[in-house]
Amino acid sequence: MGTTTSPSVDSTVGKPRSLWSDAWHDLRCNPLFLVSAVLILILLVMAVFPGLFTGADPRYADLAKHYLQKPNWTHFFAEDWFGYDIQGRSIYARVIYGTRASLTVAIVVTAMVTALGTLVGMLAGYFGGLIDTLLSRVTDVFFGVPFILGAMVVLTSFEVRDVWVVVLALAFLGWTQIARVARGSVLTIKQADYVMAAKALGASSTRILLRHILPNAIAPVIVVATISLGGYISAEATLSFLGIGLAEPTVSWGVDISSGQEQLRNAAFVLIIPSVMVSITVLAFIMLGDAVRNALDPKLR
Repeated sequence: MGTTTSPSVDSTVGKPRSLWSDAWHDLRCNPLFLVSAVLILILLVMAVFPGLFTGADPRYADLAKHYLQKPNWTHFFAEDWFGYDIQGRSIYARVIYGTRASLTVAIVVTAMVTALGTLVGMLAGYFGGLIDTLLSRVTDVFFGVPFILGAMVVLTSFEVRDVWVVVLALAFLGWTQIARVARGSVLTIKQADYVMAAKALGASSTRILLRHILPNAIAPVIVVATISLGGYISAEATLSFLGIGLAEPTVSWGVDISSGQEQLRNAAFVLIIPSVMVSITVLAFIMLGDAVRNALDPKLR
């Protein structure tokens, strides 16, 4: 059984390379991938082990000493490096600890929408007929709902909005694009010779989907999921900024952006610093998605 693309030859061993090994070879030589991967690795370490970057408590407030104290740019990695917010809390500590909530929302939502969207798209594309019609119409209904507006409607029905409530709200509405991509990929791949051969040999639909179609249809899904991950970080920050997403006492970049908007004129750093963190993170995932797309798409080689 083969892949949908012609393998290239590894000159060092004289053996053909698969699509995935060929893509990995290209990624290792791509500066865009290396830079984005390093940034994302640092962010993941910050999210899992924030104590490695700061010993300050992100919730500790001292209005008497630190009310809107300006950043001290010479105190690298110190508590006062980025200054203090309106409640006298260390902005640097909150930036570090806020990474966890923002990345948790983005990664879990991406995993959920990828699994659901891929399943729906594969079933619709492979079986066709009535199943395709029903699943495609359901996808169209969800796709027609504006993403942020729909998430706002869903979230306003909850009194307590923690990380997992936001995750479920975003995942509930975010799977449609991946479903469409997966369906289109499956429609092309199911006509391949190795799929026809598997059917002729009596392989079950489950085996054909998991062993032959999924490995060859997953590449465009991975590209869309990687790029979408940055979008979910922006969505979480936007919802929190509007007061509908995460809220205190959760430490999140979106929460800090929301609380800092009132100080834009006299203490702009309270708003700008977490906004820059959101921008850097989203950019890193978009760069990673572009690099993966270039590596997996034979037309761009």
